[in-house]
Amino acid sequence: QVQLVESGGGLVQPGGSLRLSCAASGSIFRINTMRWYRQAPGQEREFISFITSVGSTTYADSVKGRFTISRDNAKNTVYLQMNSLKPEDTAVYYCNADIVVIGQSFGMGYWGKGTLVTVSS
Repeated sequence: QVQLVESGGGLVQPGGSLRLSCAASGSIFRINTMRWYRQAPGQEREFISFITSVGSTTYADSVKGRFTISRDNAKNTVYLQMNSLKPEDTAVYYCNADIVVIGQSFGMGYWGKGTLVTVSS
């Protein structure tokens, strides 16, 4: 019923920038908090950032000052602007969102399939 699709990943040199997008589609009544996570090879999935429905944000210390999360509620889309990228930012980046489906009164968590970001010279 609901899909999250990430895009915008790719290969970038250290110090470069990328902008990730995650679009939600389906029978959506409301989207609450939207989040970004990442998982590097051989490591556990790591929280990066979240943004609430009213725009409050939080960041992991590892990305604070370099990454910016934003959302377009009209497009059901969350973004992650990543600047000053480092090789240690290399990972698959996943979108997660709390979504209330039409006809239901409670939200559920949904995940995208991820987009790969590689930071290398």
